[in-house]
Amino acid sequence: MKTFLFRSMIGIFFGAFLAVAITNCAVYFGGQELLDGETFLKNSLGSIFCGWFFTVSPLYFELKNLRLSQQTALHFMTVTILYFSLSFWIGWIPLHLKSILFFSGMFLTTYAIIWLSFYFYFKNIAKKLNQDLENI
Repeated sequence: MKTFLFRSMIGIFFGAFLAVAITNCAVYFGGQELLDGETFLKNSLGSIFCGWFFTVSPLYFELKNLRLSQQTALHFMTVTILYFSLSFWIGWIPLHLKSILFFSGMFLTTYAIIWLSFYFYFKNIAKKLNQDLENI
């Protein structure tokens, strides 16, 4: 529970930071001097919620009673359902077949790259730990 609360706070703060950074970029680089309050609020809350569930959902990988394939499937389903539901509701992804396919492809590619990066990173750490244990 302590880990869940800590990760929740980190995710919420990171999501809020991203919302502010993106808004500042829109104002500074986009030349947008006036912001719509309702749109800002909706996008900020969406960013905060995304930050939260993307930092809390990896807790699946700490459940030792599940195989890696089960952990990955649960994590993938959770983030996919939450992200796409939020994206469609807020309007980050337009409800057109071409947009849905494009963003689905981007999401799958990004998910696969991140998952493989973490997999090989931890596999490398396990290999080094095993080598150190053999040298003892």
